[in-house]
Amino acid sequence: MTDDQVKILNGTTFMVSDGSGDVSCSPASPMGLFAFDTRFLSRWQLTVNGQPLAPLSVDDLQYFETRFFLVPGPPTQYVDAKLSVLRQRSIVTDLSERLTLINHDQVPIDLTIRMEVGSDFADVFEIRGEAVKKGQYYTRVEDSHLCMGYRRDQFRRETLVICEDGAEMDDRGFTWRVTLAAQQEWSAAVQVKMSVLDGHGKDVRKALAVGRLTRQDLESDLAAWLDRAPKLTTDWEPLPGTYHRSLVDLAALRYRTLSYPNSTLPAAGLPWFMALVGRDSIITCLQTLPFASQLTTATLRMLSAFQGTQLDDFRDEEPGKILREFRYGESAAFNEMPHSPYYGNADGTPLFVILLDEYERWTGDDRLVRDYEQEVRTALHWIDEYGDLLGDGYVRYQPRNQTTGVVNQVWKESIDAICFRDGRLPAMPRATCEVQGYAYDAKMRGARLAREFWDDPEYADRLEREAAELRDRFNRDFWVEDGQYYALALDSAGSQVDALASNMGHLLWSGIVPQHRAAHVVRHLLGPELYSGWGVRTLATDQARYNPIGYHVGAVWPWDNALIALGLRRYGFHREAWTIAEGMLEAAQMFGGRLPEAFGGYERELTKYPVEYPTASSPQAWSTGAPLMLLRAILGLEPHVDHLAVTPALPEKVGRIELLNIRGRWGVADAFGHGRPPYRPQS
Repeated sequence: MTDDQVKILNGTTFMVSDGSGDVSCSPASPMGLFAFDTRFLSRWQLTVNGQPLAPLSVDDLQYFETRFFLVPGPPTQYVDAKLSVLRQRSIVTDLSERLTLINHDQVPIDLTIRMEVGSDFADVFEIRGEAVKKGQYYTRVEDSHLCMGYRRDQFRRETLVICEDGAEMDDRGFTWRVTLAAQQEWSAAVQVKMSVLDGHGKDVRKALAVGRLTRQDLESDLAAWLDRAPKLTTDWEPLPGTYHRSLVDLAALRYRTLSYPNSTLPAAGLPWFMALVGRDSIITCLQTLPFASQLTTATLRMLSAFQGTQLDDFRDEEPGKILREFRYGESAAFNEMPHSPYYGNADGTPLFVILLDEYERWTGDDRLVRDYEQEVRTALHWIDEYGDLLGDGYVRYQPRNQTTGVVNQVWKESIDAICFRDGRLPAMPRATCEVQGYAYDAKMRGARLAREFWDDPEYADRLEREAAELRDRFNRDFWVEDGQYYALALDSAGSQVDALASNMGHLLWSGIVPQHRAAHVVRHLLGPELYSGWGVRTLATDQARYNPIGYHVGAVWPWDNALIALGLRRYGFHREAWTIAEGMLEAAQMFGGRLPEAFGGYERELTKYPVEYPTASSPQAWSTGAPLMLLRAILGLEPHVDHLAVTPALPEKVGRIELLNIRGRWGVADAFGHGRPPYRPQS
């Protein structure tokens, strides 16, 4: 994704165009109009009298609406354009576009206005080079309608383009022939409807819309969403714009699934992951509990409904396992890709338990805790029965699906992400350090749920005993004595995969680190090899595979840093938590308030600005939620029985932060923070 690409979205429906509003993409391009993992428009090109249009400016009106100001041909400083072209585009239920042309000349002009239209109905995995088309295309032209379709057995998708303003339709688009008087304007509206058809020709997307949504409906919904969120007031410049941008982007990423059409949960990110991704959705919910807890109920419901029930090598499914990803595209429908759903992740299952417990701690809503008792027990059983592949007490991963399965089944999924210090790749199965922290935390939280809500103290005692044993074992086997840090992973032989990486910051969040070792971990996290000045790198600069724009081997990930900052607060490293929050929020300012999925790990003094990762998703849910978790960290927000504890840790430069109307089990509470003199570094 590049800066000259313009994006609008509404749930899982989104459009990516160039700066003039056009779409003309190669098979591997992420541009086009998408819904439910299918590209419904791959060509959408406007010309006037055969000339392409050049952009003057783009107005980002709402997340679901934008407006392009254009002129024919390349604009120059020597020739004044005599014609203005406006394209106002929105995605409500489907795509709508209104064209307006204004003649600035003193004489009439004859115009041929042409829109080239096409659809390849590409599956997202096809665009990424992982699938191929096997069905048939068809096209129908009916008066003011152009219907493009794709059929493969019972799988059907259709794009219907409707233009009722006198356009001449053909199988490649439509044309208006207009004479525009001097100083006059002309406009026309176009609609693009997308159909996800089942074997009986029924459009299953209709189940997701309650009546026919309007632009006003979306505006009212956004206003209500923002009104429900806590109100932020601060004199620290990097924070207000980013806070507002995060709330708006979270609203944009909400979507309804076909399984639960009446509730919304967060899609992972645009363009590749506008879908339910278990780990991403769980992390986003953890980030947003103090701000938008309503996202969590739908996420837990969906993940519970599709919890693994059997051994299925193709889908990497196991009883009790939480899904990694759920897709609706062609490759999933025909089992060419295992994503209907796919379970290839080792961390989603313990994170599911953590989220349910955290939700109750914030909201006091014990209904879900009681409703999902069996699902939590099954998830905890998975940790010991199926997660422990070698019987040594560690959660490991090794793909059952050796063809299309994910190799590294943790958040660092790149093929080279889990590596030794010298660059070698470890043998399978692998046990990464952060997953052991999640498993420890899940057992501790499961014990609380069992004791307080399920009336099962024996089970609670057992879980606490297992957690203590895991903590002791982990601190023996993962601790690298000669470097005083935690190894990235253990390989199949139990040897330490000794790369210095950001993963160990998650251990502070999980609480598996003894207090006497925390300072060593923090010294590495904030040291020059890992900390860039903007954030903690995924891999230290002195490791063989380090690359500042390596996806998981040197780039900086905002969500990773937010979790680390919260862990630093847990262990009392307030100044260091502030350092990470400050770097992240200052970086966000340079991205227009929107943190991307990842950005380069270059030293801050080298570039003076953060360098965006070339193919980073934006907006992306857990990056959008990262500023909210950072705000929680610097204000020290923690639920405590039936009140909200607030322990701010702010330097003098910040002045004052007020976060008002924080909803939770306490009702509504306010948090205040004042800047204080600089902290002395922890030894």
